[in-house]
Amino acid sequence: MIVENTQTQMRKGILEYCILSIIAKGEIYASDIIAELKKAQLLVVEGTLYPLLTRLKNNGLLTYNWVESVSGPPRKYYVLSEEGKIVLEQLDKTWQELVYAVQMAIGERK
Repeated sequence: MIVENTQTQMRKGILEYCILSIIAKGEIYASDIIAELKKAQLLVVEGTLYPLLTRLKNNGLLTYNWVESVSGPPRKYYVLSEEGKIVLEQLDKTWQELVYAVQMAIGERK
């Protein structure tokens, strides 16, 4: 149970970073974000993603566009705002620093 809890917390800790990185590639629909996360083995359900997208939007990191769909209602496509791009650059730097720090901390134990 301790390992599973720690693994869950580690994944939660990087989820926003991963989502911003996916959206940075270009305008994207929420179900496509989920597909990208699943492909990366970061399993996320809609109930987790939509509140996170709303929080990122409310914090000014995302915007969205409504696009008409031929097979149903309009779809909301997300894109990074200028502030989101700046935050993502900072998170990229932080991620690299963390990777380095963890590699130094765990050293050659394997």
